[in-house]
Amino acid sequence: QVQLVESGGDLVQVGGSLRLSCTASGRIVRIDAMGWYRQAPGKQRELVSTITSGGGTNYADSVKDRFTISRDNAKNTVTLQMNSLKPEDTAVYYCNAAITSFDYRRSWYWGQGTQVTVSS
Repeated sequence: QVQLVESGGDLVQVGGSLRLSCTASGRIVRIDAMGWYRQAPGKQRELVSTITSGGGTNYADSVKDRFTISRDNAKNTVTLQMNSLKPEDTAVYYCNAAITSFDYRRSWYWGQGTQVTVSS
């Protein structure tokens, strides 16, 4: 079994910062792309940022220059540093990863989500 567990969500004021972390555990052979998505109330889940195993990154236009994604391959962890937070960043943030498990099947896994609320 493979599991993604997120942490770091909180209530923060406009302009503040938060750091989200996600750790993959279980019967893992390899992790390829990792990323973060978010879903605000009444809206569809949307891409925030992704990072490849080699460190290549991609960001939604709405978070460029404010959010930074990074990963520690040795610890199977992906982190999202969020600065200059805005009310529109309020959402449940989900970790996502492409993982090959011990049965050599590659699947996409999701974390349970962590709430980020930006208060004005």
